[in-house]
Amino acid sequence: MNAFFENVFRYPRYFITFVLGIFYSIYQWLRPKVRNRLAAVALFGFFASTFAFVTFTLRLMTGQVSG
Repeated sequence: MNAFFENVFRYPRYFITFVLGIFYSIYQWLRPKVRNRLAAVALFGFFASTFAFVTFTLRLMTGQVSG
């Protein structure tokens, strides 16, 4: 039974490592592209508009619209 819980407690550590690896690989992919100022502005605009779209969509889906 002790080995079972030891195995279960490994999963959060694996998940954190997996997520950090994904972020690190995205960072390594974007780092050379951000050296160009125009590309950096375009990437920032893309991420900001994506975040706004997801935020507004989730607000509408959950009925949290004020106004």
